Amino acid sequence: MYFDFAWRYFRAKKSANAINIIAWVTTCVIAFATCCQVLVLSVFNGFEDLVKSLYSSFYADIKIVPSKGKSFILTPRQLTDINQQPYIQKSSLIVEERALLQNGEFQSVVVLKGVDENYTQVTGIASKISRGEFYTGNIDDPHIIIGTGIQNATGITVNESFAPDIISVILSKKTSSIDPLESISQGNVTASGIFAIQQDFDNLYALTNIDFVKQQMAYSQDEYTGLEIRLKNKAVIESSKQAIATLLGPGYIVQTKYEQNTNLYNTMRLEKWAIYAVLTLILIIAAFNMISALTMLVLEKKQDIAILQSMGSTTTTIKKIFLSEGVLLGVVGAASGIILAIIICILQLKFKLIKLQGGSFLIDYFPVKLIATDFLLVSATALLIAFIASWFPAHKASHQPLELK
Repeated sequence: MYFDFAWRYFRAKKSANAINIIAWVTTCVIAFATCCQVLVLSVFNGFEDLVKSLYSSFYADIKIVPSKGKSFILTPRQLTDINQQPYIQKSSLIVEERALLQNGEFQSVVVLKGVDENYTQVTGIASKISRGEFYTGNIDDPHIIIGTGIQNATGITVNESFAPDIISVILSKKTSSIDPLESISQGNVTASGIFAIQQDFDNLYALTNIDFVKQQMAYSQDEYTGLEIRLKNKAVIESSKQAIATLLGPGYIVQTKYEQNTNLYNTMRLEKWAIYAVLTLILIIAAFNMISALTMLVLEKKQDIAILQSMGSTTTTIKKIFLSEGVLLGVVGAASGIILAIIICILQLKFKLIKLQGGSFLIDYFPVKLIATDFLLVSATALLIAFIASWFPAHKASHQPLELK
């Protein structure tokens, strides 16, 4: 019944044309705000998926690092116990340290990552090789794979038509000597491949043989800086993390793929909800228009309110009628905005209408991803603001004195 009255008032022509104008302006503002909210959330969802796919090529599902210092001891028995867990598909030992690469007159500071033969089965970096091959060699003949950013900085070439570049690697040793010359080591590696994933990796990381890095840094046989693990089922990542932490005990930190990049994901979420909050302010501004429209409607319908009161309608009934009118404005506006946003997103997915500027991105269009919870959140926000905005005019209408003239 309440929405029947509200629908009649919504459709009916008002005596003052300003009421109609304000009501439709309010509806349009709500539609615009909800459309923008859905579009922004969908674009952030698209970028989040893109970043996750890029980072998943480099980061393993789970990584074990020392709780103190740079390295830890992992015995063959511990490694066997880990690999025998039913939820683990493969593991790879790593030794990671900052190093200086020198190629003639060119040099670059990198994060040198020594990896074993299982590394390509734990991450997807082998599929990101843009030139050459993924080959790290052995302790006597170490090879190196570098990012495209490092290649540009050092002038390293990987080309079958030319002899491979021999690069000097300078690392810090694990030593207590006060002599600076004894605290560093220098070795030569052969460039074998170049990878291209994302700028953060391409400008920073270089991969080589783990035994070579351990030798250069004077690490013991069972000493490593990390263990990277690939799970059989990504859905049980949290329970797997807890099980591994219990298995190893203290002295180790077990991180999921997302915990390895906490700052990145937290920043993305913060930006997403910050923009959502800003767009919600547009809905709040629309609420003031709604208050004006409903207040003017209450003044116009004084006689109708009086008739309803004389027929026995309670203050609660009258309040619900005008609350329904405000909610109806919110529903029409929110529904229109969401439908428009869905149409734009579908067109963007199909035709890539809106392009990214600059030409330095992996894709040249804005990625979008529609998630049902976003629609529920935006709808609930619009309806809540509409309900709050319509409460004051509805309360005023319900306390209108009975005057029949």
